[in-house]
Amino acid sequence: MPNQNHYTKRVTLADVARASGFSTSTVSLVLNEAPLSRYVAASTKEHIRAVASKLGYRPDAAARSLRSRRSHTIGIMVSDISDPFCTLILQGIEKALYPTTYLPIIMLADNQRKQFGRHLEMLMERRVEGLILVANWLFGEFDQLADIQKSQIPMVGVGRDLTASRVRSLQVDNEAGGYIAARHLYDLGHRKIAVLRGPSELADSDRRWDGIQRFAAEVGLPLPSKRVGQLAAADDPTSGFEGGFRLISTMMERGVEFTAVIAFDDLTGLGAIRALRQMGRRVPEDCSVIGFDDVPHAAVNTPGLTTIRQPMEQMGSLAAKWVLDSLADTKAAHTATGTSSLSGTLHLLPPELVVRQSTAQRLVGVGMRAAPVRELAGAAQGRKRGKKI
Repeated sequence: MPNQNHYTKRVTLADVARASGFSTSTVSLVLNEAPLSRYVAASTKEHIRAVASKLGYRPDAAARSLRSRRSHTIGIMVSDISDPFCTLILQGIEKALYPTTYLPIIMLADNQRKQFGRHLEMLMERRVEGLILVANWLFGEFDQLADIQKSQIPMVGVGRDLTASRVRSLQVDNEAGGYIAARHLYDLGHRKIAVLRGPSELADSDRRWDGIQRFAAEVGLPLPSKRVGQLAAADDPTSGFEGGFRLISTMMERGVEFTAVIAFDDLTGLGAIRALRQMGRRVPEDCSVIGFDDVPHAAVNTPGLTTIRQPMEQMGSLAAKWVLDSLADTKAAHTATGTSSLSGTLHLLPPELVVRQSTAQRLVGVGMRAAPVRELAGAAQGRKRGKKI
């Protein structure tokens, strides 16, 4: 029977020393690139490295961490990996960390407060050098962050405003996004616009609604309460789809007239499209729909969903860059009081309108009733498709 230790034994510095003919201390200096290695002859270094490569030697990261008192790890707390919003931010973080020596440790909170707290403790026990919090709109308060602040490690929040917890935060400008969405539909000739707001507990929803109202006030666009619905609080990142379906179905059953819909997010918009179709209404011929986020589902849906894009991958990359920059300059990362220089500031990135097939010029006399085929043929020429602003 084969000796299983043959397959599992790790090559050590001692093994490299024996094979190269040099002492373990010399081998250690060379392979760990210690300052004293500058006194080792270049030919010796080359020989030791060649032997190490041939044997398949890999540095012991745990041992190196003990010696240097550094883990070279970045903790990433994700509220819900099934939420496409969080997934795109993770891609940006990974791209920023890949060229570096820092290893990301990803922990999933599954939108559970208790799980979030326990995972934070585990990350701190493993002495992560930085922390990135990726939070979707479902996640609750971050009560445990006050204790983490004492560790003085750089922290950045993405997707939620955590400045109340003295954490530097990164978000899209939600108010600007709401304003752009309303302006887009207004420019297409829509005057009866339904709005599907996010849960009342969510600040992002309020800011988007503020943007919509600001534009409406500028142009005199009425926003009667019968054309405004609100998603209920939920613990599932896909709940917006059912919420959008239910709100639009209810409006139509009550005879509310509208020619366009501004949805809180893309999944809510896709739910609205499903409801319109089931009631025999065409998108965009009878009703235009615009979402928010630009998750992958938006582009592959039929029709493609016009949306307000959040630069989610850019947000992830920028958050990782801030943490890395802080680690690269310890003096800049901490003030005299011991507080991280990443504390307490909110940074807003501009949203982007992405026009696809779910919005179109409003046809005169066409609302929630099916339009004649001859009218639709003429309107198709004026439709904006695939344009990015």
